[in-house]
Amino acid sequence: MHSSKMRRKVVPASTDNGDSADKQDQLLLSAAICNGEDLGPFVRKAFATGKPETLLHHLRHFSRSKESEIEDVCRAHYQDFIMAVDDLRSLLSDVDSLKSSLSISNSQLQSVALPLLTSLDSFVEARNKCKNITLAIESLRTCAQLVELCSRANFHLSNNNFYMALKCVDSIERELLKKMPSSTLRRMLEKQIPEIRAHIERKVSKEFGDWLVEIRIVSRNLGQLAIGQASAARQREEELRIKQRQAEEQSRLSLRDCVYALEEEDDEGLDGFSENNREGYGNGGAGALGFDLMPLYRAHHIHQTLGLEDRFRQYYFENRKLQLTSDFQVSSMTPFLESHQTFLAQIAGFFIVEDRVLRTGGGLISKMEVENLWDTAVSKMCSVLEDQFSRMQTANHLLLIKDYVSLLGVTLRRYGYPTDALLDVLSKHRDKYHELLLSDCRKQIAEALAADKLEQMYMKKEYEYSMNVLSFQLQTSNLMPAFPYVAPFSSTVPDCCRIVRSFIEDSVSFMSYGGQLEFYDVVKKYLDRLLAEVLDGALLKIINTSVNGVTQAMQMAANMAVFERACDFFFCHAAQLSGIPLRMAERGRKQFPLTKARDAAEEMLSGLLKQKVDGFLTLIENVNWMADDTLQGGNEYANEVIIFLETLVSTAQQILPVEVLKRVLQDVLSHISEMIVGALLGESVKRFNVNAIMGLDVDVRMLESFAENQATLLSDADANELKTALVESRQLINLLLSNHPENFLNPVIRERSYNALDYRKVVAISEKLRDQSDRLFGSFGTRGAKQNTKKKSLDALIKRLKDVN
Repeated sequence: MHSSKMRRKVVPASTDNGDSADKQDQLLLSAAICNGEDLGPFVRKAFATGKPETLLHHLRHFSRSKESEIEDVCRAHYQDFIMAVDDLRSLLSDVDSLKSSLSISNSQLQSVALPLLTSLDSFVEARNKCKNITLAIESLRTCAQLVELCSRANFHLSNNNFYMALKCVDSIERELLKKMPSSTLRRMLEKQIPEIRAHIERKVSKEFGDWLVEIRIVSRNLGQLAIGQASAARQREEELRIKQRQAEEQSRLSLRDCVYALEEEDDEGLDGFSENNREGYGNGGAGALGFDLMPLYRAHHIHQTLGLEDRFRQYYFENRKLQLTSDFQVSSMTPFLESHQTFLAQIAGFFIVEDRVLRTGGGLISKMEVENLWDTAVSKMCSVLEDQFSRMQTANHLLLIKDYVSLLGVTLRRYGYPTDALLDVLSKHRDKYHELLLSDCRKQIAEALAADKLEQMYMKKEYEYSMNVLSFQLQTSNLMPAFPYVAPFSSTVPDCCRIVRSFIEDSVSFMSYGGQLEFYDVVKKYLDRLLAEVLDGALLKIINTSVNGVTQAMQMAANMAVFERACDFFFCHAAQLSGIPLRMAERGRKQFPLTKARDAAEEMLSGLLKQKVDGFLTLIENVNWMADDTLQGGNEYANEVIIFLETLVSTAQQILPVEVLKRVLQDVLSHISEMIVGALLGESVKRFNVNAIMGLDVDVRMLESFAENQATLLSDADANELKTALVESRQLINLLLSNHPENFLNPVIRERSYNALDYRKVVAISEKLRDQSDRLFGSFGTRGAKQNTKKKSLDALIKRLKDVN
């Protein structure tokens, strides 16, 4: 076959300007027909011009021109057409021959293949039956597995073994559901599997909700138990420190008497629980503490299996956060002093549980979330404590809450929670606590002093002696006295000692376990305030307002001497409780803090004794100042004073320490000396002679002898110091009896023999001895030369002293 020729677009040839328009239209029409263009414009133009015949003529002309072309084409391809027809005829004969051959071959094939087809049909039928049987067996096996898994899932569900039930359901869904031949069973399973999972989720959520309710009670008990164990551990540490202090004291007193011993202590874990308890606790079981995390871990595991872990973690955190917020509520109907232990124990138990969940919960809660909860709790606890502390007006209440807060800090610090903010709150209220404590002690001391009758204590039994004397180290001897025992102090001393000791222990208790390792200086500062401001002020007030008579004044002075020993005990006791060596406390000790009260008591006693002495010294007016003879036995006033002083010493030495007695006697003797000099200086004595001075000399010797006789009670040095209290009267008498009174003008002699004399007093008194009466110096009548010499010397002394004045 010849291939068709492609049509080419005919473009009308350009005509010369001489061609006619008719020829041009014919060419255009021919070109349009050849190109297959629309002939509408030509038709409209022909009718528009009124020449349709011309268009018909052109179309006929074009048709004739194409007929000739067709004839040319047919003529050119005629031979090929004839040859093609001949080929078709030849092919037709070959096809007939092939058809007959195929028919023969088919007949032969049918005759041979018929038995084989029969066998093949039988084989195909048998194979289909085998496939159906195999499919049935597989379906039965699948159904058997399904039934077994369903039965197992129901068994686990009935036993609340939800995890195994979920594993069975997952196996059904993953392995059997797609292979299930029964569409009915498949639809049933597709409906029941989500319902089973929803049922398990509801059951587990209910168990978890029950656990949330139960864990609040468990947390409170757990917190109380943990804080109680911290308190017991603190008590054991305190007992160990007491033993260490006793050993140090023995070592300080005698190294050879030290006794060493090994002590075994129960080793508890960092969590404060025994090994058995910690085992159950770590595994989430109940253990001995009733601390069961199994429902929580079970719920977490089930939600993990259900693919809802993130939702459950969020649900757990939000519920625990709500519980913690609820725990922060402080009832306004119950005093915080009664509810603070429950409040703090609840929070402690909460975070003990969260610590265990964090470490064993498999990512149920993150460390960051626990830290955020703890920061919230610390902030709330600090605000509650700040508010409650600001309202408290009783030191004991503040101390009780502080102790429990510090135990809470110790307990939770074992679990890694920072408690510095809580300790800062306690430190911030340290001054307020001590001010309240000082106020309480001020009231107690005032009551103790008001109840004291300033009488010596009478102790019948040894336990009374131990309670009132030995417990404050007030004893002067290590030997146990005979009973009944009369103490040298009144009930004020042990009562105030107990108050001060309680103050020290409360102060140390407040400062201890607060994050501050060395707090002795703080305790000592407030102890100084208690002694110097409170106790000293109260004693001073009692001395100035309530002490009447020598007996009470003497008892108060005796009490102050005992208080001096008690103060040593106070500072040592504070040092021991603060855990510092005694040598450091002794090194930093200041002077006796009750000096004002002590000086006032001694001054009161001395003043009352001086009043008594002044009553006897009024007898000095009976002295014969112009006596003709020397009085050998002393003047009357001197004998009365000596009797009074001896009686005083015999009474005072029973209760007054020798140092106090010495100071009082020294003050009294000094007063007597001043009164003797004052009598000579006074206007009532116009003149006196040497006999009168010699009588005064006898009086002063009697007083000096009294002072020397106190050497058996005091030491020789103290007796000599006591004797120096009479130095002014002694030096004045020596000067008046001296043969060379002008030696007073010699600086060396004056410093050695007359250093206590005031030259103005010497002038005034010497002028009275320089009387113009004939009886003046009459006793020296047989010694005229000496009289003249002494008189001249005395006149010279008076003149020189007047010149100096």
